[in-house]
Amino acid sequence: MIQKFTSKFESLRNGDKGFTLIELMIVIAIIGILAAIAIPQFAKYREKAYDAASKADITNMATALESYFLDNGTYTTDQSLLTGFNSTTSVTLVIGPIDATGFTATAKHTASAQTFTYISSNKGLQ
Repeated sequence: MIQKFTSKFESLRNGDKGFTLIELMIVIAIIGILAAIAIPQFAKYREKAYDAASKADITNMATALESYFLDNGTYTTDQSLLTGFNSTTSVTLVIGPIDATGFTATAKHTASAQTFTYISSNKGLQ
């Protein structure tokens, strides 16, 4: 055991080298540059995903509201009456106001700054 340790130590003295401090610092700098590029892009993709969830929920809710209107002759602000519609837990949906020409609804994801509005008289998402 001691012989193996001694021979390894002697081979290091005889010219076998490890990484220098400069080489290690260059590798760390490259990793830092790659991280500085990747992290902001990741944040943008997450925000796009949050916005897509809001858009999908408000569009599905509008379809459920139109179905409710066909069955009952009026729109409702009570989301529990919309059969087959379940919103994403982190998306806040608000129905209203409702008038003779249609309805307005808004959707906002809790982690996004964007709010989406659906106006049925304008045929969709604004």
